[in-house]
Amino acid sequence: MTQNTRNTTVVVTGASGRTGSRVARSAQAAGLTVRAASRAQGFDWQDRSTWGRVLRGADAAYLVHPSDIGAPGAAEAVGAFAREAVGIGVRRLVLLSSRGQDRARDAEEALRASGADWTVVRAAWFAQNFSEGPLVEELRLSGELVFPAGEVREPFVDVRDIGDVVVAALSAGDRYVGETVSVSGPRLLTFGEAVAEIAKATGRELSYRAVSPKRYGERLLGFGVPAPEADALVEAFTQLLDGRNAYLSDGVRQVLGREARDFTEFAREAAAAGTWKV
Repeated sequence: MTQNTRNTTVVVTGASGRTGSRVARSAQAAGLTVRAASRAQGFDWQDRSTWGRVLRGADAAYLVHPSDIGAPGAAEAVGAFAREAVGIGVRRLVLLSSRGQDRARDAEEALRASGADWTVVRAAWFAQNFSEGPLVEELRLSGELVFPAGEVREPFVDVRDIGDVVVAALSAGDRYVGETVSVSGPRLLTFGEAVAEIAKATGRELSYRAVSPKRYGERLLGFGVPAPEADALVEAFTQLLDGRNAYLSDGVRQVLGREARDFTEFAREAAAAGTWKV
């Protein structure tokens, strides 16, 4: 891809999800043509016969694997998708990965081995995990978040920043080809402190209760999460929430030339939108 983004078509996997929707929005704002790739459009990571038609005629693609980048089969799927994309002529690929997650490195290596002009964006824990997905209903309805994070500190990153970084990397020619960019928010918070900020923004009494990863896995099973997926999530949480990620990354500033959005800004905006309103 050149720096001229006019008539550039970007395939966005997970286009209705937390990061994919922001990548799509940022890409459209930058003048790129977005080709959404989600189940609603007939794309399925588990069905390779759906990959080719979404890739043909595109110039680049954003890859986000469903459930978790370290889940069983993720590396194989990412590698196979990347190889198919390269074979069709879509060489410019950006993969969303995770800071500090050992199994995520397998998917990153599969991308590198595909022959693509690749960029990896390694992200900290999403701020929007508190406002979208499985955690939000528990916090909204019960007023309590139960999670296996203890008192570990995390630099929660706003997914809008992830979207902007991905699109900037795609639009910058070869500048970020072969590069790994790590992104985080601008400060460290415990999960309890994050919930306290949400409580302040909403005016509600909200609390955080820490449990062990094993206990949390039992809760996931009780919620109907399949055992292999629950086991993979427990393994990921055990790694990611052991303190290894209690540091800041400056990828947002490096790529965008500005500071990352703060958690307080996220909490205020989500509260104003009624996210945690009963």
